[in-house]
Amino acid sequence: MEVAMARNTARGSRPPSSRQRPARRRGGAGQAALDQRRQQVAQDAARLLAEGGGADYTRAKLKAAQRLGYRDEASLPHNTDVERALLDYRRLFQPDAGDVLHQAREAALEAMEFLAPFQPRLAGPVMDGTADASTPVTLHLHSEDPDAVPRFLAQHAIPAEPGERTVRLDRARRGRFPAWHLEAGGVGFDLVVLPLAVLRQAPLSPVDERPMQRASAAQLRRTLEGPAGD
Repeated sequence: MEVAMARNTARGSRPPSSRQRPARRRGGAGQAALDQRRQQVAQDAARLLAEGGGADYTRAKLKAAQRLGYRDEASLPHNTDVERALLDYRRLFQPDAGDVLHQAREAALEAMEFLAPFQPRLAGPVMDGTADASTPVTLHLHSEDPDAVPRFLAQHAIPAEPGERTVRLDRARRGRFPAWHLEAGGVGFDLVVLPLAVLRQAPLSPVDERPMQRASAAQLRRTLEGPAGD
């Protein structure tokens, strides 16, 4: 594991605080026009993400702004606006998205029960509801021994492809952690191995730089047993 000081490269990912950048004063008409541009960019970025797959909100925003002819940074919406627009797009134009998400969460729960020794947590698009049929299930596994997960998979004759994932632990640190990708029952899984300390403090979300939404197996089971699996 390699941990380094983090630099904020997710431009526009969160509303700037007054200490970061003074707010620009705009007239009512000017602010309304800016809000409209941001909404247009958010909706077009959401469409690009929904139709093309992927989860790079910054790239989608830049591409959408370019397509719409907006060159100023002020026209870029926050990532949370793109996330909301993506959820709305899936509800409106991908009516089977709810069934796909439910099936992915059921597969996640089965995997989490199997991987119980590593105290798994569901994270990523399957957790926040923005996943589609091609989105892998992201599970955070926790162990002080990074080799424990590959040993466990080997013991159960489960082939997996090794890799690494960059995870932002907090505002000062980010790390590259061992990850394993595997396919089971037609579903892709990304298993990211994190230190046990991360159980107490979730890593920061790349969407809004706040502690990311995660769920234990028990929490996910309650979600699946709720109305319409919500």
